[in-house]
Amino acid sequence: MFFRQICSRSRVGLYSGIFPKVNVRLQSTKAAASKGQLTPEELELAKKMTWEQFLTLRKEQHRMSLLGSGISSFLAVAISWGYVSQIEIDPTETIFGLDTFTVHIGGILAMGVLGFLVGPSLIGDPLFALKNRKLMDSFRIKQKLFLRHIIKRRVDASRQSMNNPVPDYYGEKIGSLKDYRQWLRDCNEYRRKAREFL
Repeated sequence: MFFRQICSRSRVGLYSGIFPKVNVRLQSTKAAASKGQLTPEELELAKKMTWEQFLTLRKEQHRMSLLGSGISSFLAVAISWGYVSQIEIDPTETIFGLDTFTVHIGGILAMGVLGFLVGPSLIGDPLFALKNRKLMDSFRIKQKLFLRHIIKRRVDASRQSMNNPVPDYYGEKIGSLKDYRQWLRDCNEYRRKAREFL
């Protein structure tokens, strides 16, 4: 183990002497990753996609996630119903003090809800990634930049009231530049009301 560490250290020193630019690039990449900043390669990938294209793809991703939720929910209910329909139900028995039929219907509905929740990750997101596989690298980096911007610009939710609700805290309804501008106006209006009334 000790010998392996010495060899790896000497190899790093050797490579940094032969390839000084590689070593500088490695250090800058590590520094950027530690600060959460994007590397130059990631910034180049981000420039390949405009904000309008990104927001259109983001809206498409939401639709595909919803479609995936619907499909997985239907499949979960169908499989549950197929299983329950094969069971012989004794009307005199109870499960946890409840009617057997009620428990089975509750189980089918619970499976439907579970299918709805896991649908985006199991069906929606993989379909979206498959359809837009050439753009996914740029899309993911743009998504990081977008979420950082939303976090920076969003309002302080602790100052909300019945007359001053928080405007789309996570920016989920933003699907175009027009929606984004409206979101900024709503945030400014929220801040103004919070200053005047609190």
